[in-house]
Amino acid sequence: MTYCCGILVRDGLVMIADTRTNAGLDNVSTFRKLHVFEEPGRHVMALATAGNLSISQAVISTLQEGLDNPETGEKDTLVGASSMFRATQLVGRAIRHVHDLYAEGLKEADVRFDVSFLFGGQVNGGRLRLFMIYAAGNFIECTSDTPFLQIGEHKYGKPVLDRSVTYNTDLYDALKLGLISMDSTMRSNLGVGMPIDILMTRRDAGQSELNYRIEPGEPYFHDLRERWSAALRAAHNNIPRPPYR
Repeated sequence: MTYCCGILVRDGLVMIADTRTNAGLDNVSTFRKLHVFEEPGRHVMALATAGNLSISQAVISTLQEGLDNPETGEKDTLVGASSMFRATQLVGRAIRHVHDLYAEGLKEADVRFDVSFLFGGQVNGGRLRLFMIYAAGNFIECTSDTPFLQIGEHKYGKPVLDRSVTYNTDLYDALKLGLISMDSTMRSNLGVGMPIDILMTRRDAGQSELNYRIEPGEPYFHDLRERWSAALRAAHNNIPRPPYR
């Protein structure tokens, strides 16, 4: 399984993804699921993946190689996109291209075409944006009313974000809450695990402020986990018992 979340607040964007991939209890591996495309001053984009690993890797490779453009005779690439919207459309095209290549064979093998993406960033001084892209290539955009999106095993981490994140949340607080959300997911689902990859960029900065991997045993994340567990126990103890008889 996988858990990825993107948080878009007034000050910037946070993207977080785990790296655990498993095909059964005895086949657990680590693969990067947060892919960063950056040219400082021009664009910073992050693409997080969930679902079938072979499909998501095929989509990433297609985006890196480029898709033929019948109008120009050239290849459209992610780093050559003129805006985040155009780049998101290209991700959708790449998904459909991979579907056309492999869907029939996957169906014969009784394997679902299961893939989804979070795609966020800023291009050419345009708006900082965050999208969720589905297996059909269609997508939705994050808004200030609900300033986060999730893919993968999202149900365990969603209550943390629902209760705490607003569009006006400080950028580093958004990162902290995203990590608490990730920890809550890892506590309840063994299919989600470390290392954890992070991308953070400020609005209009034109480059990432943080592109970091949290390894097992990393001091801050260990401290965050312990403090969050203690805070939950304290909150539970401070709430009066139900008066029901």
